Amino acid sequence: MKKLILDETLFDKFPAAQLEYFTVNEIDNHVNEKDDPFFEKLLADAKEESKQYLQEETFRNNPVVASWRKVYQQFKKKKGARSSIEAMLKRVSQDRDFKPIIPLVDLYNSISLRYGVPCGGEDLDQMDGDMHLGVTTGGDEFWPLGADDNEPTLPGEVCYYDQAGAICRCWNWREAKRTMLTEDTTHAVLVTEAATQEQAQNMDAAMQELRKLVRDFFKVEPSEIITLNRDNPSGEMK
Repeated sequence: MKKLILDETLFDKFPAAQLEYFTVNEIDNHVNEKDDPFFEKLLADAKEESKQYLQEETFRNNPVVASWRKVYQQFKKKKGARSSIEAMLKRVSQDRDFKPIIPLVDLYNSISLRYGVPCGGEDLDQMDGDMHLGVTTGGDEFWPLGADDNEPTLPGEVCYYDQAGAICRCWNWREAKRTMLTEDTTHAVLVTEAATQEQAQNMDAAMQELRKLVRDFFKVEPSEIITLNRDNPSGEMK
């Protein structure tokens, strides 16, 4: 049984770090054109709701953006790396639409926008052993989508990793092609995370709604939501 583990190195730097996750199995994640109207509306509605997080005229001064930027200043990162939620809110600030990609990604993107939290997912069947989130010593193999060269992690970088290398670099910035969700994914883990108590305020509501969306769309029962923190740093991914 694979586990999701928050390393002690993460808590050394971010004592209040939390993560919530659940798994889902036996899904059909293929794109079906008949579902396009559903996902287009889901993402459009989520985009409108996300504007509540963009009340400040200067983008970087909005609390969600400023909070994650402060977190990213506290670990080694690739130049230009930003949190996934900042990247999404930046698109909203530019009035760019969100087009459907694949079902699982569309579902968690809509939740990320609505709740102002980073959300992500990985293909459990492509993972090599347990998945960790921690501060790496660097050199973890990482092949992003569309890249021709390995882009290994930096010493002191926060990342998700397994025995084969990095799964997602710079906390939630960019994921590896190896474990990314695809149309062929049938067994996945979905996560949201926070580095501070303030960031954690919307996590549970976001994951409860994401779990319901996944259950209703795929007609399967996801696992229960598990919360990881310093007192409970690991859990099984069934």
